[in-house]
Amino acid sequence: MAKATGEWHDYMAEVYIGLGSNMGDRENYLRRAVAELASRPGVRLLTCSSIYETSPVSPVEQGNYLNMVARIACDLVPLELLTVCEEIEELLGRKETPYVPLGPRPIDLDILLWEDLIYQSPELTIPHPYLTVRRFVLIPLLEIDENLRLPGGDLLKSYLSELSLDDKVEFYANYDWVSIAHAP
Repeated sequence: MAKATGEWHDYMAEVYIGLGSNMGDRENYLRRAVAELASRPGVRLLTCSSIYETSPVSPVEQGNYLNMVARIACDLVPLELLTVCEEIEELLGRKETPYVPLGPRPIDLDILLWEDLIYQSPELTIPHPYLTVRRFVLIPLLEIDENLRLPGGDLLKSYLSELSLDDKVEFYANYDWVSIAHAP
């Protein structure tokens, strides 16, 4: 359960981060992003889903994505974790790529869920606003915990059956990400 603002740094919250890449060496971008995330102060990598190859959800012509989800424990506040995610994206070349809404990108990190927290600011919304309408997010998320719920109690797996099967979400690979992230 999320704590009051003054208590954030005394508590390790369980948070789910979506990762995606559809430019260059997609798998390497994911590997490097997971390693960077695991190396940050205040963040502990707990587990990761398999990688899935997915079709883009964009009118912009682009290649398929590799998507996955990481479950972390962190003692950061939401905007601090957002900054960590943005720093990792920049480190891996995201800022060098011209910004196109829903366009191709070397790496993308999105905060999906933060326990039972509902959070909204101009920079960040938790739960992620498109969480329940994207198969490429729900499938890896539910692989980690098939009984995950939205704040308020709705089972996430109930949303999956409502989504079109037209969007490609195919198993790509599975690794022991925690060991890889902590390897010398």
